[in-house]
Order: sequence, then structure tokens, then C-alpha cells
Amino acid sequence: MIAVVTGASQGIGQAIAEAVAERDGARVALVARTRTKLEQTADACRARGGTPLVLPTDVTDDAAVSEMAAAVHDEWGPPDVLVNNAGAFTYAPLDALTLEGFRDQIDVNLTSAFTVTKAFLPALRERGEGHLFFMGSVASVMAYPGNAGYCAAKHGLRGLARTVRQETKAEGLRVTTVLPGATDTPTWEGTDIPKDRLMAPEDIAQSVVDAYHLSDRTVLEELLLRPQAGDV
Repeated sequence: MIAVVTGASQGIGQAIAEAVAERDGARVALVARTRTKLEQTADACRARGGTPLVLPTDVTDDAAVSEMAAAVHDEWGPPDVLVNNAGAFTYAPLDALTLEGFRDQIDVNLTSAFTVTKAFLPALRERGEGHLFFMGSVASVMAYPGNAGYCAAKHGLRGLARTVRQETKAEGLRVTTVLPGATDTPTWEGTDIPKDRLMAPEDIAQSVVDAYHLSDRTVLEELLLRPQAGDV
């Protein structure tokens, strides 16, 4: 298996990269901005039987995304799995949210997924198979105060994924939107929320791997995960 995982330097992205390395011995292209963190994920993937390719990339930079996709194709060819996981969260009530801040949330959480998808989609369509994952959020289906930029981006990401699904299902591609609630990632560092109220990123990663391993006759279109005790 060849997998491309954006936002692979920490949190859910790191957990997904490690999970596909362990279960499938995958070749995993690790995409994020910080090389040092990616190298740590790469070491973890090797320890689990995978073969990592470290590709430091700012997914909001169109040219950098094109170079990253070309590097994957040159090294291995088109991926079997593309995980659009890169994202960021900034809390800001409407009266404190600037236009620049809003646009930044759209760029990193939504536009980047469009750019990365476009970079790989032609080869996937030509081959007639592949599984695209979009990392949404409960904020893709609900609104939260102080989250206008993030909610708008994640609602949009769900719409993008649904459209990709409709336009590619006849060509053999599968598309899954993952909608996790509060997960134990750096987003929650510095808060007073107990860790046992947050989901483990490894659980989200396991759901991605399981969705991929369904038969070709089935696609899990959307997957909503929440902490057992409910939203925090």
C-alpha cells in the first residue's frame, strides 16, 4: 500500500501514518511543515514495518503541494490512500475574528484539501482506484460559539468530500469523511479538560484503516466519532 498523509507530524495524522505502517507495511508519504517532527513520525513508521518518505510541505502553498505530489509519483507512483488531515484550530468569537484570521482558517482546513486532492486526482482516476479520506470534525455538522472560521471550513470540507464522492464513484474511487469529536491532540494542550474525556488519536486512526479494508463493494461515506461521555 502507498499512503499519503497530510498533517502527519502529530495528533491524528501521526496516528494514521503509524497505523497503516503497522497493519499494511505501507509506504507512507509524510506531509507537514516541520521536518524534525516528521522525522519522529518516520522513525515510528519504520519501527512498525513501514517505509516512510518525509516531505516537508506547507499545504497552503500551491507550488509546494505540486512539488510534493510530483515527489510521491516519482518515488512510488499514485497512492492507494490519500488522507487530507492537515488543519488548524483558532478560537475567536465573531467580534474578535479578523478577515485575515477567517481566511487563514479556510485556507488551512479547506482550500489545502482541495489543492492536495487536485494534485493526486488525475492519476487516481486514470488508474481507476484509490481511497480518499477527508478529516472533518463534529464542527462539520454542528456550530460552536467562537468557531466561525473553523466551523465554516469544516462544513465546507464535508461538502467538498461529498462532491468528490459523487464525481468519482463511477470511476472506482472511494471517499470517506471522518468526523471526530474532541481528540487527545495538541489542539487541547493547555486546557483543563481531563484526558479521559478525549478520544485517543489511535482510535480515529483505526477507524480509517478499517474503512480502507472494507471490500471494494462497500464504502463508508461518513464516520462520526465522539467521546463516550459526549462532547466536551
